[in-house]
This record gives sequence, structure tokens and C-alpha cells, in this order.
Amino acid sequence: MARPTALNPTVEQVTARIRDRSRERRKLYEAHMAAQHSQGVHRGELSCGNLAHGFAGCDVATDKDRLKLTNSANLGIVSSYNDMLSAHRPFEDYPAAIKEAARGMGSTAQFAGGVPAMCDGVTQGQPGMELSLFSRDVIAMATAVALSHNMFDAVLYLGICDKIVPGLFIGAARFGHLPAVFVPGGPMTSGLPNNEKARIRQLYAEGKVGRDELLEAESQSYHSPGTCTFYGTANSNQLMMEMMGLHLPGASFVNPGTPLRDALTRYAAEQAIRNTEQSGNYRPFYKQIDERAIVNAMIGLLASGGSTNHTLHLVAMAAAAGVTIDWDDFTALSAVVPSMTRIYPNGSADVNHFQAAGGMSLLIRELLGAGLLHGDIPTVFGTDLTAYTQEPFLEDGKLVWREGPTESLDRDVLRPVADPFAATGGLVVLDGNLGRGVIKVSAVKQANRIVEAPVRIFDDQNQVKAAFESGELDRDVVVVVRFQGPKANGMPELHKLTPFLGVLQDRGYKVALVTDGRMSGASGKVPAAIHVTPEAVDRGPLARLREGDVVRLDAERGELSVLVDASEFAGRSIVEPNLERYHFGMGRELFGGFRHLAASAELGAGVFGGLEGEVLARELEKIEQEDQ
Repeated sequence: MARPTALNPTVEQVTARIRDRSRERRKLYEAHMAAQHSQGVHRGELSCGNLAHGFAGCDVATDKDRLKLTNSANLGIVSSYNDMLSAHRPFEDYPAAIKEAARGMGSTAQFAGGVPAMCDGVTQGQPGMELSLFSRDVIAMATAVALSHNMFDAVLYLGICDKIVPGLFIGAARFGHLPAVFVPGGPMTSGLPNNEKARIRQLYAEGKVGRDELLEAESQSYHSPGTCTFYGTANSNQLMMEMMGLHLPGASFVNPGTPLRDALTRYAAEQAIRNTEQSGNYRPFYKQIDERAIVNAMIGLLASGGSTNHTLHLVAMAAAAGVTIDWDDFTALSAVVPSMTRIYPNGSADVNHFQAAGGMSLLIRELLGAGLLHGDIPTVFGTDLTAYTQEPFLEDGKLVWREGPTESLDRDVLRPVADPFAATGGLVVLDGNLGRGVIKVSAVKQANRIVEAPVRIFDDQNQVKAAFESGELDRDVVVVVRFQGPKANGMPELHKLTPFLGVLQDRGYKVALVTDGRMSGASGKVPAAIHVTPEAVDRGPLARLREGDVVRLDAERGELSVLVDASEFAGRSIVEPNLERYHFGMGRELFGGFRHLAASAELGAGVFGGLEGEVLARELEKIEQEDQ
């Protein structure tokens, strides 16, 4: 195991700042969780009628007998399984394996409920994408519904992709009195190389290959059950869960359908039982996840060039656990966390190559050795994080953990802290008279990180394609796509713009994108200022831009500005678009309340959060009075 190292001063300072900022909110969260625990963490609090309903559906007599008692544990399973989407397909067989493992421990497991799992790869550029971000909050609420029966002593959360893991995490935080283990499905095996896939997409955007060739390339890339192999939001989720100690060590990137994957799933069920109150070693979620675990997740994302979507998700996830983080925390940590990986879109390799190069065990070993992680956090494994330098193996059919490699097996994919790809993390926060936003620079070449050019303004991403095809964008240009924020239309990803803008950049033009929407975790190459807040529909500065204004995006200095007279810009009228086309069809009319309630991007773009202001003060006062 890695030896503890003195914590990096910046990591220590940022953690302390988050702790101080969160003090009141966290106190309230812990009080609520302690109260839920005191009311009973298992079915022993249910009436006989309640309990009879809770096990009436059991088809194994021993399960029913055990559920009548309270001295054995009952695991809840919350799953994102569906058989249409590759990442979620492996979860089909997990419940049966989990139930069998639980019976072997003298306990039980029940499928508590499913949560929706949509795929941004299917909905990209389509109306359904406008439900994508809000699906995170729906998943959190569906998790709460699944667990509301109070039949469970611990929970296994089966999820993997973009909004699913953040939604499950938020739900787990609100049931934080229950021990929680997150169980991944693993990535599909490598298919068509990512560079080749990107090349064919760009040729299609230029009209040089047809739809048949494009579909064949995409089918060779996304070819079997498992997560997509590029390093987007889904695989960033897995890295974060392991960095926070919510996975078993080394569980994140084991391929589905393998004996090792199956053994890890069974062990996750057994370990969840060991973490219950009945086992005498009670490890609830709320005592495991605090500001240290959240900082570890941030550092892991920065070191690996993870998805910018987590500048939204992680803010909302932390808030659900009573911890307040902001983009300035990401900026401060990015200054001291080196870029250690090259995984597509930041390079040509995929997550299977990362795993082969040393994977999570080596990444954690290096970061711990440099004092860049909190090694003292409690984990679901029953240890602190230093045990996560180990890797799982099968020995004579038995699951064991051994120390992972101490050096990278492929320095083109994974490098040590002492010799990184870059001295700082792959994320920059932009600020200026156009608002605040973020940019992922790990995939953007140095020569393309500063763009100063006239804007071309669009209120819909489909207009960009038409302008590209007509040749209107064949120049140095900052493409602005506004009214794409959470309140306007649910903040869809605009990944379909990447091939068009990439072609313009390859033609030698200075090109950038500025938007209050999102980009996919797979996006790179073209500098993109995203999540710009305040969003245009909230009278943000983007709504004052006019065609021909010169905008400067400087990822080196963290600047996003329009180069016009300040008083003249402030005096301009606000553009008021007609957004009705975004609000109807494909179920979007059902999400009007979500759009109305949505927070800003920097606050996580969610529809709910912790109690704030006067409500928070009243709750704290009430708790203090009860303590007295």
C-alpha cells in the first residue's frame, strides 16, 4: 500500500476553504442523517402489514423467513438496467448474482427499483437531448422512491453513464444513513480506433463520405455491451467513484462478461453486508463522503482530463451531501494538479489502454505519493484510500487484491506526477464581461488556446450546420450558440458541432465556440467556452452580443470578453427569443417546472439542493434547541 505523504499545501487550503464554507450546511446534513438513522435503518420499524407487503413477492422461502427477522441484512438494489443501451445491458444479470451472494452471507437482497437511463450518444443533436441534464434529478428522485419503503440495511447502486451516477449519488446522499456501494458495469472492449472514428466523422461533415461509411465506422466503435471506451462523462464517473472510495479497488474499468467482473459484483454485495449495522461495522454513506472525498474526485478529474460535465454534476452531488464547492475550487486545484493521462479525446488511446498502462491503481499511487489526495478517507472496502493502489485478480477462482504496478506500462497513455503531459490540470475557468464559463484545454493544442475574432451568433445548433455548409463560416470566427442554458431548454450538449468547427480549424482558421450550453465529454480539439453563466435567457451578457462584435477567448489567462466599450455594451437591449420550439414535443412539455426552477450552471444546474438562507438558519436553531 502507498505510504501517507504530507498533503500538498494548495490541496489542504482548498479543502479547508470548502470545509469552512460548508460548515452550517454540512452540520444540518449530518443532523438529518443521524435523525434518519435513529428512526431505524431497516425493516424492524415497519408494522406487520407493511412488512408483509414488503416480502410478499419473494419466491425463495428462506428469503421470506430472513426478512421476517431483523438480525440479518437486506440489500436494496437500485439499477439503471435497460437492454437498448450498451453501458446498461451488463446490469441485466447483476440482481440474480447479488441475491445469490447475499444468501451465501445469510442475508437477502431485493430489487428496490429502476431509474431511467438515457444515452447522450443516441439523443445527441436531437430534441430528446434537452431532457438529458434534467434526467439527473429525475434519477435522484427515482432513487428516493425506490428506497422509500425502508426495507433496506444497505444499497447497491448499479449505474455507469453520464447523468446516472450523479443522480444515483444525489439519491444516495439523501439516504446517507444507509451504507452504499456503487457497482460499475465496465467498458466494452476496444473497437475502431478513436482517431479513425474522428477522421471519418470529419470526412462526413465535409461531404467526402456518405452515411453508409459513417454508420459502419460508428458501429465498429460502439460494438458490444459495456461503456463507450472514450474518456467522456461515463468513464469520468467511474474514476470519481473510485477516487471517493465508493467502488471496490480496481473495479472501474474491468470489462463486462468476464469472470473477474462477475467476482467483483458478488464481492460488492458481500462487502455491502459487512458494512451494515447488523455486521457490527456500520459504515453509512454520510460518514464516508465529506469534503475530503469530494476534493479527491475533483483532483482525479483534473489529473485525468475528465469531462467538463462534472463542473455541473460534482457541484450538485457535493451539495446533496452538505458540501459547497464552486468553479474557483476547480481553478485553484488545477494549478497544482498535473495532467497525467492521454485518453481520447485528449489522445488516441481509450480506457482499456489506460487500464493496461496501470489504470486506477497507478494513478492513485502517484497522486497519493505526491500528497495530492486525501489518503485518510474511509472507503466501502473497509480501509482508507491507500488500499486503492491494489488491483483485483482471480487466484484459483478466488478474488484477491495485489499491489498494482509502480511504474507506467505505457507512458504515451499514463505518466507519473514527476513527468506529466502538462504541469497543470486540463480545466480552466474563464471570466470576463461575457460572464463565467469553463473550458477543457487538455485536448486543445497550445496554438489554438487563444482566439480573438468576430462573432457569428446562433440561437439554435442546427443553424450552425447550415451556415457551415453555405461557406459563411470560412474565416476566423467565434461561433456563439446562446439560449442553450438550463432555464432556456434544459442545457443540451452541442457535440454535433465538433466536426464542423474542427474542419474550419483544420483549414487554418482561428475558431472557437462560446455557449451557455454544454459539450460532450468526448469533445475536444476546438476551444469551447461552455456553461457560460448567467445564461442568455437570464439576461446574461450573451443576450447583448451583436453580429460582428469581436470576442476574445484566452484559455491561458482565463479570459472571456467582448472587446467593446463597456458603457455601450451595458446599454444595449436584451434579445428576447421565442423558445416555444424547445418546450414541446418529445416529452419536453413535462419539464417546464424543471426549467423554471433550474439553478445556474455554477450552482450545478439542478432543480433542488440543500436548504439555504433563512430556512437553513431556522433548521439549525431548531436542532441546537433539541440538543439542549
